[in-house]
Amino acid sequence: MKLTKLALGLSVATVSLAACQQEPAKNDGAATTTTSEASEKIGDVVYVNADTLLANYELFKDVRTRLQAQATKAESDLKTKATAFEREVGQYQQRAATMSQDQRAVTEQRLARKQQEIANLNQSESNRLMTQESEEQKKIYDKVEAYLEQYSKDKGYKMVLSYSRGNSAILYSDSTLDITQEVLKGLNEAYAKEKEAPKAEAKTEEKKK
Repeated sequence: MKLTKLALGLSVATVSLAACQQEPAKNDGAATTTTSEASEKIGDVVYVNADTLLANYELFKDVRTRLQAQATKAESDLKTKATAFEREVGQYQQRAATMSQDQRAVTEQRLARKQQEIANLNQSESNRLMTQESEEQKKIYDKVEAYLEQYSKDKGYKMVLSYSRGNSAILYSDSTLDITQEVLKGLNEAYAKEKEAPKAEAKTEEKKK
């Protein structure tokens, strides 16, 4: 009986932000785009390496550790129940020859119910872990998206693309457009403050007492 494997994935949000429209240069009534304007537009697009972000975002690492611990505990509990059940089956098999037909029928029904209960528990725990994983993944996704939205507004970027090795539409990009480390630094700093907030509140409450 195995629980579903954890596969917590983080898909970095592609954020497209509205920007002020510049008046195009006019040439005999026709709009043209100069080289400097084209360069400026390209400079408005940057990218984040999703693999690096995933490996180094402290929130993701904490969530992964917590979910893996829960999965390990759930699997251990199920294994204990399954082992106890197998022991009961073995004991029944040893005594079956000395039992009456009614006794065997009652025992077999009880063992069948217990086997079904363990199977149901296995499925229930798998579903619970998958649901929790999905919820945690959404929270991480929302935090990254919100951070990138504000970050892009502050920096003047119009779009942040996601790059993942072997699974990306970006075949080549200039490394100067890679903002992964700066974004990672900001996300980890924000998460560190979130983790410290409850401790600060606890100290404040303690002082009041």
